[in-house]
Amino acid sequence: MPDGIKESTSMSDLLRNSLLYQHFQAQREEILKHKWYESERAGHDIGFDRARMNWAIKHRAQWRRRWRLETRADTVLRP
Repeated sequence: MPDGIKESTSMSDLLRNSLLYQHFQAQREEILKHKWYESERAGHDIGFDRARMNWAIKHRAQWRRRWRLETRADTVLRP
């Protein structure tokens, strides 16, 4: 395998395994769940941006505390 391809593969593996990426993915999943629940309640798709803002206002702080405890990310990620 050429060095450029091997290097880019290892960089993508490094990214996927990083705590920051895991945090982003976990947060995105929570927002998508919230979007589904709120869209069902509203009777129509509320859209990702609205769901993201609503989730951030109502649930982000509590989710973030729980996520940090579960992953011990408090020493790596800060607000």
